[in-house]
Amino acid sequence: MFESLYQSFTDHADSSQSAARFKALREELARQGLDGFIVPRADRYQNEYVPPSDERLAWLTGFTGSAGLAVVLKDRAVLFVDARYTIQVRDQVDLAVVEPVPLASTSPEKWLEANLPNGAKLGYDPWLHTPGQIERYEKAVRNAGATLVAVDLNPIDAVWTVRPAPPQGAVKRHPPRLAGESAKKKLARIAAALGKADALFVSDPHAVAWAFNIRGADVAYTPLPLAFALIPHEGKPRLYIEAAKLNAATRAYLEEYAEVEGPMGLENDLERLGREHRHVLFDATTAPVKLTRLLKETGGVPEIGQDPIALMKARKNDTELEGTRAAHLRDGAALVRFLHWFDIEAPKGKLTEIDAARALETFRRETDRLKDLSFPTISAAGPHSAIPHYRVTEASNRKISRGIYLVDSGGQYEDGTTDITRTLAVGTPTQEMRDRFTRVLKGHIAIARAVFPKGTSGGQIDVLARLALWQAGLDFDHGTGHGVGSYLSVHEGPQRISKVGGVALEPGMILSNEPGYYKAGHFGIRIENLVVVTPVKIKGAERDMLGFETFSFVPIDLALIEPKLLDAEAIAWLDAYHADVRKRLSPYLDRSDRRWLAHATRPLGGGANAKKRSKVKHGRR
Repeated sequence: MFESLYQSFTDHADSSQSAARFKALREELARQGLDGFIVPRADRYQNEYVPPSDERLAWLTGFTGSAGLAVVLKDRAVLFVDARYTIQVRDQVDLAVVEPVPLASTSPEKWLEANLPNGAKLGYDPWLHTPGQIERYEKAVRNAGATLVAVDLNPIDAVWTVRPAPPQGAVKRHPPRLAGESAKKKLARIAAALGKADALFVSDPHAVAWAFNIRGADVAYTPLPLAFALIPHEGKPRLYIEAAKLNAATRAYLEEYAEVEGPMGLENDLERLGREHRHVLFDATTAPVKLTRLLKETGGVPEIGQDPIALMKARKNDTELEGTRAAHLRDGAALVRFLHWFDIEAPKGKLTEIDAARALETFRRETDRLKDLSFPTISAAGPHSAIPHYRVTEASNRKISRGIYLVDSGGQYEDGTTDITRTLAVGTPTQEMRDRFTRVLKGHIAIARAVFPKGTSGGQIDVLARLALWQAGLDFDHGTGHGVGSYLSVHEGPQRISKVGGVALEPGMILSNEPGYYKAGHFGIRIENLVVVTPVKIKGAERDMLGFETFSFVPIDLALIEPKLLDAEAIAWLDAYHADVRKRLSPYLDRSDRRWLAHATRPLGGGANAKKRSKVKHGRR
């Protein structure tokens, strides 16, 4: 299984072939009468994880990050990446062929306006961009005196001769015992939420999966069926999906709720709605501009906004929450077994990053409930731990030696999705490592203990995760927390905890709590648990208050903590958390693992702190 996780990189993203591939692409651009082309890291659904057949950016440049965009002109090419990938991109691409550009310094729009030749024709694939993206590009291109041109044939597809076949993963029903609500009730709720729109075009496969209570196998790490849907204000929804993905039982189930058609029927139906002058709601973040413009050109009114399914899906029901709790206990026990094994093997000096990642996956598979990993395991030793989204390969594989080892991983179980990060000391950590780790831990605890009024956004509480770092002149460049699905994407919106998180947090929303610190070229630290927003009762409160329940139960490395930096309440929280880890996970472990766990979760505090321990709640009991 481990090797298959990196198939996209090893088989297709080969930067040694970049020069030849760029040459072939430029020849095809000339044949189509284009002077340049925009290459996003995207498929038709704007998925985070795309099938190998849609990894055009990786095939062309060698860059395998989850976000990026290239602009290819006749005489130069640039690749835009965000702060997560500024180190990774230089390790992966041929710098003689493509120039990395940090998004923090220059946006694609500004670059196009400044560098696109006057009179140039810049092509783009309208299936791979949203309306908002194209509006911004059109403005920049127009300001440069050039023209943006939608293509019928993606020029990369014309030159990518040995290309993987499109996915045909089998679709399965996600039953009410796991979903907590029938598809019939969900579809009725969605139709009622459309307001004045005549129909909703569902372009996000996560939303399709949630609304119809189905799961698929078209992409790695997320059980997605790649499909579109139309949900009308009145009448039966239409689901557009390849027939080969449905067996007789699944098709019969879906036909109770929807007209099931092949993807080719979608454009005909949108043209019909256009001719009827219908108003159709499109999701701004995932809808292809190809379809919004098709509706408009045929007389319809595309309304670009937020798919109402996103918030419905984000607010987990009781069944989904109980499933997530169960998945985390199962997953936590696998992590403890891994950590015990790691504690024995790492000091021997022979363990590599890939060895550790394989072992962790094995422990998860031994639960007999794992369906897939929820993302590629970040197994990072030493300086690699300073790369927030590092992905180990055979070429980069490093031995785990004295210092820091960071492992960020998760599992997909039918009852829940997990994501957890632990930073471990191998040998005796330096005082600097202990200081930074403890400051990150203080931020983690501050989020876990936060209480806030209803209507508070993730952006308003993000500062709590950073304050201890700011006090030392430090920070981290990623968000503090992302939303998480229920046997769906490990990265789910619209909820998040970040400097720009503007969505109000609501009960039932699952998020990660993962502050970090990264010293480039030396070491990195991140501590991550998953939490869920829950109501909090405060005596005498004048407003409805919310807080977090922690789902993840895995020891936090005591060897990396500098107790002098923690106040009594933080120590009491940590001791209470570790006591809960012991209580919840011990029944899943053998005697040897329980003995290791007892030592790993021994109280850090003493005296008055120990007395407080039972009074401090890190989450709902």
